[in-house]
Parts: sequence; structure tokens; C-alpha cells
Amino acid sequence: MPVLFCLHHGGAGASAYRDWQRLLGPDAEVVPVQLPGREARLAEPAERSVTALTERLAGPVSERAGGRPYAFFGHSMGALLAYDLSHALTAAGRPPVLLAVSGYTPPHVRPDTSVHTLPDDAFLAHVTGLQGTPVEVLENPTLLELVLPVLRDDFAACETYAYTERGPLDVPIAIFAGASDPSAPAASMARWADLTGAGASVDVFPGGHFYLQECLPELVETLRTRLTPVPAGSPDGGDAP
Repeated sequence: MPVLFCLHHGGAGASAYRDWQRLLGPDAEVVPVQLPGREARLAEPAERSVTALTERLAGPVSERAGGRPYAFFGHSMGALLAYDLSHALTAAGRPPVLLAVSGYTPPHVRPDTSVHTLPDDAFLAHVTGLQGTPVEVLENPTLLELVLPVLRDDFAACETYAYTERGPLDVPIAIFAGASDPSAPAASMARWADLTGAGASVDVFPGGHFYLQECLPELVETLRTRLTPVPAGSPDGGDAP
């Protein structure tokens, strides 16, 4: 059984993947990665650098996988972090068997943006437009006060990421996109294929940036087929740090 490390979108936490183990069943062990500054790690400051997150996570991910094959799935910010981790762990001699990316334009073609520097009202309007933050949060000033700083830090981590040419990964990339996602159009998502020498697949689902909220069973089933060639190992449990 391969280990599937799941990296969440900006402002979210490991609970975004709470249903994945049930949907995947015994085909993979789902390990949601909990980033600092949210949920069980709320007392820790959020990290404003993808590179710094990679440095903090590479060792624990490798240790958690042990000798088993492992893969990454990342949505939005999680896709960028999964990509950077794939390079770091490949350089360390422990590459993943699959990189699955969703809802994030690849870094070599992504336009420069500065959403994290917007005033609060404009920043909130942008976040609301993505339709991924629950209405009960958006309408509750107390909850917003907790969530918005983390969201801003996550946007900063993505928007300050400096892409450097490192050659293609020797890791297949599974690309997932929402057909009407304005922030990561399917045509741009397909460019992830430029970043691997091991082949890529592209699957487009109905919906916008958070298409996976409505299409989760179909997404997970498609991901299962991408993981099928991965050799089996022994199961284990728990969240990655």
C-alpha cells in the first residue's frame, strides 16, 4: 500500500482530507499534512515561505513513508508545495512515485500576483470569489479574524515563491483541473506536463477552483487509477507533522 501525502489549499488544514481514506479504502494510506498556524497547530505561526515549508517537511515526510512508495496530492497552494517537496526529496534520493496537482497554475508559467498585499476588504473579496471559504466563516467577524491572517500568509508563501529551473522531474504528474476555474484554467494546468520527463495525465472536472467539493468521489476514483501501478506495502496510520 503506497502512502498518499495530501497537502491542503491556502487557509485550510488537514481536515480538508477527512473523507479521503474512506473513499480510497485499502488502495492507499492517506496521510493529511498539517501545516503550522491552523487546526491542531493553531498556536504555531504560519509559514510565509514555500521553500521554508519544504525544508521543514522533507525529513518528516521521508521518515513517515519509511521504505514504502509514496505519492503527493496537493490542491492550490498544496500543489506548489507538493511540487517543491518532490524536487527536494528527489535530490535526497527518495522521490515520490506520483505527483498529483490540482487547482494551481504551474510555477514556470504562473503570472505574478500580489493578492497578499491587498487591503482587507479587497483581499476578502478575492477570497470570497474563490468560493472555498464557508459562508459561516465569511459572515462571522470573530472567525474571520482568525482565518484571514493565515490566508494572507498562505497567499504570501505562494506569491513570493521564486521558480528556478531544475530540470524535469523523473516523476509522473497527474493533473486535475476545474473546467471553470478562473485562477487555474485547464489549459494552463496542462503545462505541468512541461515539468516532468516521466509523463503526465490531465483530467478536467465540472466546476471552479473548488470543483473537488462537488466532484470528490470522481476525483478520488481517478486518482486511484493513477496510483494503481504503485507496488503495495504494509499499512500504517496517523497524520504527518
